[in-house]
Amino acid sequence: MKKDRSLLNALHDEGYRLTPQRMMVVEAIEESHDHISAEEIHTKARTKYPYLNISTVYRTLELLKEKGLVAETDLGGGRFLYHPVGKAQHHHLVCRKCGKVRDIEINLLDKLKDELKDKYDFDAELEHIAIFGSCKDCGSQS
Repeated sequence: MKKDRSLLNALHDEGYRLTPQRMMVVEAIEESHDHISAEEIHTKARTKYPYLNISTVYRTLELLKEKGLVAETDLGGGRFLYHPVGKAQHHHLVCRKCGKVRDIEINLLDKLKDELKDKYDFDAELEHIAIFGSCKDCGSQS
């Protein structure tokens, strides 16, 4: 997706109806300056559309993921966060002890991607992943 193309424009261009509910979900995603959960999207969208059902949020997120318009990151423990694909790409370090999430540069895993291709003839999709471990604050704790 081009960075200057909104999610709504992308859906419209593909022939999808822009229902008020779908528009509220997309607006909540695009207005977020960080990753956002389905529950946060639901809360934000309900301020403008009080009858919005959480299942509508999940269906819209599935459509956006299927169309390659949003990225979903599994942060463990049933926590999934979303952001538009056109936003800056990065990976995440997730501390299993305190839950802190830190972004890391996308090109940090380029060598791994190349090695997987060279050694295993495997094209890895490493666009947006979470790596679990312990942060420096929790690493020395037992």
